[in-house]
Amino acid sequence: MKAVLSEKGQITIPKRLRDRLGLRAGSVLEFGEEQGRLVAQKVTTGDELEALYGSLDLGKSTDELIAELRGEPDAV
Repeated sequence: MKAVLSEKGQITIPKRLRDRLGLRAGSVLEFGEEQGRLVAQKVTTGDELEALYGSLDLGKSTDELIAELRGEPDAV
């Protein structure tokens, strides 16, 4: 895949790569150089984890889940 560098030093990352790597508008990339190659790496923050917080619905209260995990007889 090729991309053309603009006069301002900007490139467009091909959509196929953006999709495969999970890059979206606002994603932060860190650039470096390794053995004469330009290397970009997605910077991960705690935001991905925060986005998932509270999204798991087990259909039980926390107390019911803990009792079940502990094997307590009233956990049914």
